[in-house]
Amino acid sequence: MQSWEQLSVMQPRVVLMLTKVIEKNRLAHAYLFEGSSGTGKQQVALQLAKSFFCRNRAGAEPCQTCSDCRRIEHGNHPDVHVIEPDGQSIKKHQVEYLQKEFTYRGVESGKKVYLINHADLMTASAANSMLKFLEEPTADTLAVLMTERRQKILPTIHSRSQQLSFAPLPRQLFVDKLEGEGISSGNAALLAGLTTNYNEAITLLEGDWIAKARSVVIQLMEELYQRPNQVLFTLQEKWLPLCKERWQQEKGLDMMLLWLRDVMYIKVGKQDSLTYIDQQKQIEQQAFSSSHDRVSEKMSFVEEAKRQLQANANLQLLMEKLLLTIQEG
Repeated sequence: MQSWEQLSVMQPRVVLMLTKVIEKNRLAHAYLFEGSSGTGKQQVALQLAKSFFCRNRAGAEPCQTCSDCRRIEHGNHPDVHVIEPDGQSIKKHQVEYLQKEFTYRGVESGKKVYLINHADLMTASAANSMLKFLEEPTADTLAVLMTERRQKILPTIHSRSQQLSFAPLPRQLFVDKLEGEGISSGNAALLAGLTTNYNEAITLLEGDWIAKARSVVIQLMEELYQRPNQVLFTLQEKWLPLCKERWQQEKGLDMMLLWLRDVMYIKVGKQDSLTYIDQQKQIEQQAFSSSHDRVSEKMSFVEEAKRQLQANANLQLLMEKLLLTIQEG
């Protein structure tokens, strides 16, 4: 279980806003939490439910020990209803179930909370049915809709909900979250550099692709400085076979850009921000042999390669040109 203070480390703006309205007993009847996966939407929603029900809260902070808090924590509170997609969508009958529940008084306190995960997956009929609650809220009822795709939510639902945007997790928090699930520190740091979306990070880990790609990028970037005659061979034998899909090619270029960014970080004294944390000695050597302007120029070469990739340039020719251009100077 987490306190509002702990949650504020992840989402300071969201937590500040919610705790203020809780303390003043001025909660809205419906909230729309939007933000990428892994940003704490569900944790905040459950904490909000605890504060809503808890009779012993201190300010906004629920006591965490009363029967309401404990049952919400364990997912068995009779007046907290969680709706998940049924297959690929949230269907009308699921929302109709909620509407039926709306008509009943809460089992114990008269209050009810509805948490709707992936609200963007509501079918058109389900979303239109949901508007009934939002347009005609009953007393002591709180709804929290959560989504990673705000643009897929009906404008009428937007207008009838208090919208709160969840910012991407701070880099170190995201790294800590990944490491806490058994991901190596090297891969966790790289994933945090590539994405702030937890689900995307987990997808990148599938099949061990990220670890293999990381190893090849490290080899390429080392060879550019120490064994330049080997670079095109490594490109042909390792990088191209590993990056057959467009998304792999894009992420591969992103990994190269993150390496060069690390070189820049060393030059400006930001060693604590390195992505390739286990390669610091190698990166320092490259930083000492390159000027600030030259590193910046190399980063721009990678950005230009990314643009050309989007324009369907020949991948092998694109990469050969990029590596040779980075190698110069």
